[in-house]
Amino acid sequence: MQKILLVEDEVSIARFVELELTHEGYAVTKAEDGRQGLALAEGNGFDLVLLDIMLPGLNGLEVLRRLRKTSDVPVIMLTARDAVMDKVTGLDMGADDYITKPFSIEELLARIRTALRRKNAQALPQLVIGPLVLDVARHTLTVAGENVDLTGREFSLLQVLMENKDIVLTRDVLMERVWGYDYLGETNVVDVYIRYLRAKIGEKAGQQLIHTVRGLGYVVREEI
Repeated sequence: MQKILLVEDEVSIARFVELELTHEGYAVTKAEDGRQGLALAEGNGFDLVLLDIMLPGLNGLEVLRRLRKTSDVPVIMLTARDAVMDKVTGLDMGADDYITKPFSIEELLARIRTALRRKNAQALPQLVIGPLVLDVARHTLTVAGENVDLTGREFSLLQVLMENKDIVLTRDVLMERVWGYDYLGETNVVDVYIRYLRAKIGEKAGQQLIHTVRGLGYVVREEI
């Protein structure tokens, strides 16, 4: 479960955001002033910090400035709608994003997901299997040292397969992870994109890496 620190002194806003984030499956810790927020942020291994700018004790910008000396945890600033300079200053000081009050919870959740994806990509910059090197942060693939262009969907499919090396993934699992629950297109789309990947990787790899497990699905593994 991913941990989020919410530093917000407005009780009603803090409670609303806490309930929504908890409902989405995040573990939420709250702080009501800047000093408490900074102490928590520096010592509790949070995945993301939601940081209001107007805080008692220490304002949010000062909390951010001190936090960036010791941590690169993603920080989303909560700002007043007309506080343009606060937004600019926050971004210059290392904030990952900002959202203006009042905000919709859907927008906040989207920004959180984006920041967490960026963090995860940076934490796992490369996946390497045989001659395949998938650079998640740079969104590139090389095969035996040669660059191979992939579409966004091809990249996502290959990433899921490589993250699960030697594990057979069913078509349903791949559909869910790459296309999402609400996909309404052709049911054989996984097979089509597997063919695309094989055609692009194929001869360059010198071996078959994406294997069909009849009746089950697909797996990435090196030939023995």
